[in-house]
Amino acid sequence: MNRRQWMACGLAAAGAACSRPALKPWKRKEPVFILRAENYSKELASEIRRAVEASGIGVRGKNVVLKPNLVEFSRATAINTHPVFVAAVMEALLSLGAAQVRIAEGPGHRRDTWTLAEEAGYFEAIPRFEELFIDLNRDDVERAGDFGEWGPLWAPKTLLAADLIVSLPKLKTHHWAGATLSMKNLFGTVPGSLYGWPKNVLHQYGIDPSIVKLAETYAAKTVAIVDGIVGMEGDGPIRGKPRQAGVIVAGANLPAVDATCCRLMGIDPARVRSLEMTQHLGPIGEPWIEQRGERPETLRQDFELIPMWSYLRVPEA
Repeated sequence: MNRRQWMACGLAAAGAACSRPALKPWKRKEPVFILRAENYSKELASEIRRAVEASGIGVRGKNVVLKPNLVEFSRATAINTHPVFVAAVMEALLSLGAAQVRIAEGPGHRRDTWTLAEEAGYFEAIPRFEELFIDLNRDDVERAGDFGEWGPLWAPKTLLAADLIVSLPKLKTHHWAGATLSMKNLFGTVPGSLYGWPKNVLHQYGIDPSIVKLAETYAAKTVAIVDGIVGMEGDGPIRGKPRQAGVIVAGANLPAVDATCCRLMGIDPARVRSLEMTQHLGPIGEPWIEQRGERPETLRQDFELIPMWSYLRVPEA
């Protein structure tokens, strides 16, 4: 039995045996905006501008860093945040008065970030990409906490100096975490030059505890705009299948955004371990999320799940 099979057996048994974890109350309702968006059209920037305004995200005068999900590239599927989506977010935020918008990422698989960005179409789709991009794997760092017994948490100075970080995840299922959204996307903030590829310390520390640690580090100045126009289902984050979901999700509270995305994928957010563990940072229960725009149930599509995560599915009413 290999590691993956062992994990599958363990998680499936745990999921079947455990009752649904409790949803914790939150001090106020957190707004999350859901926008129907069928394709990567020329009107995308104006649509994203509407989503940012409707979700209450403030950008005027801020030094903003966009953190896309740039992982690997394959013409056969939809792994990365679409470059047209990143360009549209940049245009939208500048039109709303952001003082500066840059793009930063530290892929966990590839050491050559620039070649990956070129293959993924970022140079072609994003004006002045070469001037605006920072490779977080090789950025200067400062200590921002620790990974317990695994040592210090060193964070890129580019992110620590930013007024606002915008996590731009792809709407995807994930073979180790169940779902990968705005908080899991923060794995790319950990510099590979110190922690190796594929960010070995995060796997030694544990995927779910690492998601919590990074969310605690960055959540206070991080918001999310999720590329769910074409997502990925099944064996994500790399080997899954494209899924035309037709949505954009935006909000200033990361657990609330990720919980909403789970509902759009037909996943019970309370059963996603990392979300259940981050309820001290934000709500995942529907009573404490103010859904703006479309209702999740109107755009819900049950994303395919690999068997080990089948217990995450929202039960039929």
